Amino acid sequence: MIEKDIFEGKLIELGKIIVNYEKARIIVEPYKKDKGYWFGGGKIRKDKEGRLVITGRYRNAGDSRYGIGKGERGLELAIFISEDGKNFKKIKSWGKKDLKVGEKEVLSIEGSSIYFGDKVELYVSSEKKRSYPGGFEKYQKEGTGIWEIDVFDGDNLYDLTPENIKNVLSSEKLENLHVKDPSVFDLNNKVYMIFCQHPFCWSCSYTGVAVKEKDEFKILSNDMLPKGYTWDVAVTRITDRLPVPKIGIFKDLPDISLYFYDGAECIREHQQSEKGVKRPRGYSCEEISGIAYGFDSEFPKVYRLSKYFPLFYSPYGTGCLRYISAFFDGEKIYSIWQMSAEDFSQPLFMNVVDIEEIERRFK
Repeated sequence: MIEKDIFEGKLIELGKIIVNYEKARIIVEPYKKDKGYWFGGGKIRKDKEGRLVITGRYRNAGDSRYGIGKGERGLELAIFISEDGKNFKKIKSWGKKDLKVGEKEVLSIEGSSIYFGDKVELYVSSEKKRSYPGGFEKYQKEGTGIWEIDVFDGDNLYDLTPENIKNVLSSEKLENLHVKDPSVFDLNNKVYMIFCQHPFCWSCSYTGVAVKEKDEFKILSNDMLPKGYTWDVAVTRITDRLPVPKIGIFKDLPDISLYFYDGAECIREHQQSEKGVKRPRGYSCEEISGIAYGFDSEFPKVYRLSKYFPLFYSPYGTGCLRYISAFFDGEKIYSIWQMSAEDFSQPLFMNVVDIEEIERRFK
């Protein structure tokens, strides 16, 4: 068995190879190259036909503290596919009115996750027009709602329709009133969903996990990766899981997965001291990122690798680099993330790493 500090160091090295902004390229631009305009928050996977599939949401300028009164915010859920692994085209998209569940009006759209099972399932988080629980109504900002996670399905990508959309996770508890940003995957012959949570007061965000049982998700933990003590003390939001390839130094280890997560030191931007060391701090909607890992046999137990500092942040704009998603198809590792550009927009970036490079680096 390899010593812990050695394989943890190699996992950090692997993470840096996967999320390499110097080698990455933009694959989806937001609708405008300006602050508050993004595309991302989704996942990258391959369908049964071997095509790369990307989900994400277009977001236009706005302020979540004031609902839709200060801008459109998350306005469109979209699916892109690539036949050649390089060029992507949008094949499906839905607006806020399309994602309505019952009589609940959608105010904003956020993270999504696609899952290829017996059917194609598309999970999406949206802010619904709902009132805060009794006695706490005064804490709800005018024009805002409560975040929930829904799903709709189809026999294939082109048959996906929100006509059968239904809620799969919501909350009435004040400590995790808002649930959003799902990541759905198979592990140990079960289907799991990792998700982000916020309390009623939006003072922090943290990670929960649920398991699917008889077509319903049952929560296993509301604190899968506890908030950190330094750069990630306010936000610790796992965005995706990547099984580590069984090659090189990792070949004889038990099955291990990397977990990419968004972190932030504060919810709102704080001015840095002119006399102190300037550092990427991250804040709500401008998070930065790190990694954790876990042995699959111990899931959902995970171990933080980015203890004192983030691993990933942009050299441009606000420094934001968030919503990392990665997928390994046996030959290549594909990764995507949204990242602040010089114009302060957040386009979607993609990097591709060949298995040969991983084998060479991790002999």
